Amino acid sequence: MCGITGWANLDSRTPSPEGARHLLHSMCERMVHRGPDAEGLLVTTGVALGMRRLAIIDLLTGEQPTYSEDKSVAVILNGEIYNYRELRDDLEKRGHAFRSASDTEVLPHLYEEYGKDMVKHLNGMFAFALWDAKRRRLFLARDRFGEKPLYWGIFDNTLLFASEPKVLLAHPAVRPSLNLQALRQYLSFDYVPAPLSIYEGVNKLTAAHTLTLEDGQVTLERYWNLSYKKPKHVPTEREAAEHLRSLLADSVRMRLVSDVPLGVLLSGGIDSSTVSALAVLASSETVKTFSISFAEASFDESSYARAVAKYLGTDHHEERFSADLAANLVGEIGAWMDEPCSDPSLVPTYLLSRFTRKHVTVALGGDGGDELFAGYPMYLGHRLAEIYTRMPRVLRRGLVEPLVGMLPVKTKNLSFDYRARRFVAGANHDAVTRHHMWFGSFTAAEQELLLTQSVRQQSAADIYREARRLAEECDAVDMIECMQSLDTQLYLAEDILTKVDRASMAVSLEVRAPFLDPRVAEYAASLPRNYKLRGRKSKYILKRAVEDLLPPFVARRGKKGFGIPVAEWLKKKLRPLARDLLSPERVARAGVFNPTYVSRLLDEHDRGIANHRKPLWTLLMFELWHESFIETPRRIETSVASRQ
Repeated sequence: MCGITGWANLDSRTPSPEGARHLLHSMCERMVHRGPDAEGLLVTTGVALGMRRLAIIDLLTGEQPTYSEDKSVAVILNGEIYNYRELRDDLEKRGHAFRSASDTEVLPHLYEEYGKDMVKHLNGMFAFALWDAKRRRLFLARDRFGEKPLYWGIFDNTLLFASEPKVLLAHPAVRPSLNLQALRQYLSFDYVPAPLSIYEGVNKLTAAHTLTLEDGQVTLERYWNLSYKKPKHVPTEREAAEHLRSLLADSVRMRLVSDVPLGVLLSGGIDSSTVSALAVLASSETVKTFSISFAEASFDESSYARAVAKYLGTDHHEERFSADLAANLVGEIGAWMDEPCSDPSLVPTYLLSRFTRKHVTVALGGDGGDELFAGYPMYLGHRLAEIYTRMPRVLRRGLVEPLVGMLPVKTKNLSFDYRARRFVAGANHDAVTRHHMWFGSFTAAEQELLLTQSVRQQSAADIYREARRLAEECDAVDMIECMQSLDTQLYLAEDILTKVDRASMAVSLEVRAPFLDPRVAEYAASLPRNYKLRGRKSKYILKRAVEDLLPPFVARRGKKGFGIPVAEWLKKKLRPLARDLLSPERVARAGVFNPTYVSRLLDEHDRGIANHRKPLWTLLMFELWHESFIETPRRIETSVASRQ
């Protein structure tokens, strides 16, 4: 696991600027947290490649950049190539010679053999940059699901790239400014979907895409799609469960390869418990598992993690926090989260990563299971919405919605009144719109009230256009599978995996996701929808595949997110911070949001007449980012220095 950065001039014959090596080093310094073990630099005519390394495989000779035999191809990698041993064996048979035992070194040789099609042979999580000196070509690639980030932009006739935006901000050509269209997306989705970033002029390389810079031209290409087409022969449930278990077992086995201590993040849910059970089967040593707990009962699920750990016989580690202690971290988020993300589970994810890093350098997690096996309540919600919208309009508008509006406002995690209000607000819309209204914070109508006239005039109001395009391109016939596809490309890639990457890499912990092996994902997508969501039972085939490995309560548990008491925090612990960052004077000075509307949200939440935790948290996360990276960008250097 590493951080990568660099640049290539659009005219590759242009010499590197004076002080290029020092500049590249200063950019690498912005991401020491991603790779505290070593630095690697390459500066030559027209191109510069830099990286910080977190040593995982081949600790002694695995330095980067790594090269082809004649050094005409150089590569820097962030991530892990899990099938590198199989690739290396094949490449050696084809005459390639290796200098190290690292997974990175297969990349230049694979490129020599297959060119840009090399990415189709990779099973891993990765973002890499490759320089082909003979063709004067820069080639960038991001893994299929977006486990590893990669940002890029063209400034002063130079293409810059990096693992994190804050690294690009170290280059003198880049000045941080707010991308208003990305702001619209953030307010809608709670994150910024690729290819946009929150910074004007900076793009994300979308998952499963490559970028090529050659002869001054930039080409973006997609190299993989997750298809939902069904085979002619549909396996029986037993066949499907057995094959799925075999694929998952092999995926876990591949991700246990490490030359440093390794463990599993265990919540006690079906996904992390499955990974833990398969790790126990595959490992010759006692598996270490890690969880955190909270004093507040409605947000704590540590008892389930302890029960699973005891059943599996793992070496379990747990750290207990009070929610108030966790709230103290919120003010620090803006200093290291260089793109706003309003997923509240960012806080416990960071705490879990920090605790786990005290014991191991690599951890396996259960990310991806909900998207692949229809684990989110919204999937069932779509079926209920279809029933609800068949009710007479007068009954819905005249009876159901007023009754829901009269429900007492609660602040517990996913309380009934909160879920009911979200459901009726989105149920009357098309599938794409209601799906993201249930997930997100501000609807198109609410943004008209929130944003100033200037921002509205400079940005497009059709906030779900790109999501609709992705839905139209999906080859699934079933609407719920289409929503799974959207979540895989949007929510998983740009919220869940971004959150895990930033929170874990902030403390130099590598997190691997066995569910995101392409073989597992492709098989899951090929199965009938009722193998995944059957009646009210989610993840049906996954639970059947591992039912004999886990205690019975795991399969019976409902979906429970990695929650924190945001609603209460905003009334108590975080009230001073929220009142400061969202004060009418400050909001008016920034000229982005309507201060009257923001004050109304705060006041209604304070008085308990509405639960505005989600929109207020989204605004608070934005303001923390804005303060750190737009208003006072010099704080970036302070933040980086404090972690060294």
